[in-house]
Amino acid sequence: MSHLFQFPNPVNEVSARLVAAGVVLMSVIAIVFRLEWLVAIIALGFIARVAAGPTFSVLGQLVTKIITPRLPVAAKPVPGPPKRFAQGIGAVFSLASTVLLFGFGADLAAWIVLGALTIAAALEAAFAFCLGCKMFALLTRMGLIPEAVCEACNDIRSRGPVPESV
Repeated sequence: MSHLFQFPNPVNEVSARLVAAGVVLMSVIAIVFRLEWLVAIIALGFIARVAAGPTFSVLGQLVTKIITPRLPVAAKPVPGPPKRFAQGIGAVFSLASTVLLFGFGADLAAWIVLGALTIAAALEAAFAFCLGCKMFALLTRMGLIPEAVCEACNDIRSRGPVPESV
């Protein structure tokens, strides 16, 4: 049962970028059509991916099981902990947007928060620029993330093939 809640390490960056593209697509649709319920779905997806990578995420499963295997590109292994941290940031932003919408009726603030999340996901999807990963690296340099996690990030080649991704 505990293996269900493991986050992959390393992560296939191809899959991570495709998941980010899915988040961008859903977020843009939510913003344009003011679909408040979709914001809650986006938040649930982030929570699922933080908890267990793609295991409980519909978007994660679609990407890792159906889309990525059919692409003519090689897997690109990247460290898992920064990607999990980035998913956590996405969870915070999407949950904040959900609470602003449903808890406080602060629609404008909620759509702005979701817009910020959309920009971050778009940077990951289009340019492989992961803001959460950059924050993770900064926190590591500041000593706020344990060195053991840093060492694990620096040694992804010793782990073998790239498993499912986020």
